[in-house]
Amino acid sequence: MSDSVRRFDPKVFLSHVTTRPGVYQMRDADGKVIYVGKAKNLRKRLSSYFRKTGLSPKTQALMQAVIDIDTTATASETEALILENNLIKTHRPKFNILLRDDKSYPYIHLSAHEFPRLSFHRGTRKKGEYFGPYPNVHAARYSLDLLQKVFRVRQCEDSYFANRSRPCLQYQIQRCYAPCVGNITQEAYAETVAATRAFLNGRSEELTDELTAKMQAASEKQHYEQAAILRDQLIQLRKVTERQHMIAGDADADVLAIASDYGEACVQVLFYRDGHNITSQAYYPKLPEKHDDSEILEAFIGQFYHERRPPPQLILSHSIENTESLAEYLTERAGRKVTLTTQPKEDRRYWLEMAIENAKMSLSLRLSGKLTMERRFQALAEAFHLDAVPQRLECADISHMMGEYTIASCVVFDRRGALKSDYRRYKINGITGGDDYAAMRQMLTRRFERLRTGEGTIPDIFFVDGGRGQLRQAIEVFEELNIQGVQLIGVAKGQGRKAGLEQFWFPNEKIARYLPPDSQAMQLIVQIRDEAHRFAITGHRSGRDKKAKKSVLENIAGVGAKRRQALIRHFGGIQGIEQAAAEDLARVPGISAKLAKEIYATLHEKG
Repeated sequence: MSDSVRRFDPKVFLSHVTTRPGVYQMRDADGKVIYVGKAKNLRKRLSSYFRKTGLSPKTQALMQAVIDIDTTATASETEALILENNLIKTHRPKFNILLRDDKSYPYIHLSAHEFPRLSFHRGTRKKGEYFGPYPNVHAARYSLDLLQKVFRVRQCEDSYFANRSRPCLQYQIQRCYAPCVGNITQEAYAETVAATRAFLNGRSEELTDELTAKMQAASEKQHYEQAAILRDQLIQLRKVTERQHMIAGDADADVLAIASDYGEACVQVLFYRDGHNITSQAYYPKLPEKHDDSEILEAFIGQFYHERRPPPQLILSHSIENTESLAEYLTERAGRKVTLTTQPKEDRRYWLEMAIENAKMSLSLRLSGKLTMERRFQALAEAFHLDAVPQRLECADISHMMGEYTIASCVVFDRRGALKSDYRRYKINGITGGDDYAAMRQMLTRRFERLRTGEGTIPDIFFVDGGRGQLRQAIEVFEELNIQGVQLIGVAKGQGRKAGLEQFWFPNEKIARYLPPDSQAMQLIVQIRDEAHRFAITGHRSGRDKKAKKSVLENIAGVGAKRRQALIRHFGGIQGIEQAAAEDLARVPGISAKLAKEIYATLHEKG
């Protein structure tokens, strides 16, 4: 059920609102969702927004902006909580407390292939299903290893899978069913994938019953091969769940503490497993102008565990309003009971004290870093007599090895610090090796052609690492592209190439400027210049290493172009060749046992 009331009269509007649980979305004059909320009783909750007195500053600001309210009734409070979280993730309303983007967290990915691959994933999403995010890389990889033992879903690259003619080592050690060579039917493989999915969704008990029933049915139909597969899965699954039951319960808990100040908040999460703190992580939710810590914590928990399986207990630094409905929601997510407490006993009280202390410390460090960066930006404006404090700085650097594998980097800072999501690397092609001027021209042209058309943000200052010569390249590119409003500054090493003696070159100036080595402006420029250099170097090394890996076969005596191609075709690429045993290599036409051993030794010696 959904209602939409536009430019409403409160009395008329409320008379049409249900008293059932549900979710409401508040919209501004542009139709944009600016707040999403849930309620046990929609009419009662929404009527509280129209009181003449007693509204908080945040609520007053919200209601001044609201033009429309949409309501959706749900079957239960738990369903309302799930819907609320989905809507917040979709719309990211400005008056809600938002958990910052978690694209960098580790996930387990189940691909959309006809024989799906299970793999570790972090970064841009692709087709398939995602499970997680996990608190750290170790936890994700541990789960992958566990899943491989129990369900034997393949983890190889698609190219490797497509070019197999024999089962690989993973099949021999009973970690894969070798669908690549037809050792399992697509239907049977689909069943094991479904079981994997169920396990990842926390349905281990239900899955055990389901697998037992399927095994018995397969046995009765004399489908003994399928029954054996299900039997093996059951054995491994029972081992896993027995261990989980043994160490779960009171031994597993997440401790969440919040600290806030100066418009910033930190939620510190301590993860306890088997009675031990396995990791700690600080999170910094984006806040509306007015807030309270309990509200922040409640919103954080709902979003944080939306894609994570919560442990049996959450220990909280603050009481929250909707404890009961939140516990029901988390219980549903976990597939077992989850409790919330703010008054832990014995050791757990100490855990909470530690979480509170860490939250305060993390927030203090974050605030001090922000204040330091702000002061450095102001100092830069004063040192160079700028008309205004800059908002965005960029710096470029070039890296190559003896003129090869040339990479240009561009890093970005604003008044809060490094904007790593805006960093870019450029692979430089079509120039004479070692020509840094041409490399700089190419990078600047590619970058600012896009910025000029509205793709991205134009910086206030662009630092060119390299002095007057490189600055001249930047000036010419800016003139060609008609780029205006950007202050170009060349940064050159000073006498003896010592840090702190840098020269700063400005367009149309014949004399370099200098800054005191210990000044905050100098510290900022050195920081961004060094970051550009680091980013270029790491990109250069990565590209060089990839090329070296591809060419390693060329350095093995007896492996010519035809044999290289035969190996690559047989194993699906360098990764497949590296994973093959010497005996597997020797099965490739044209590769003798002796040569296979040499290839194996060379590849594994290289890394």
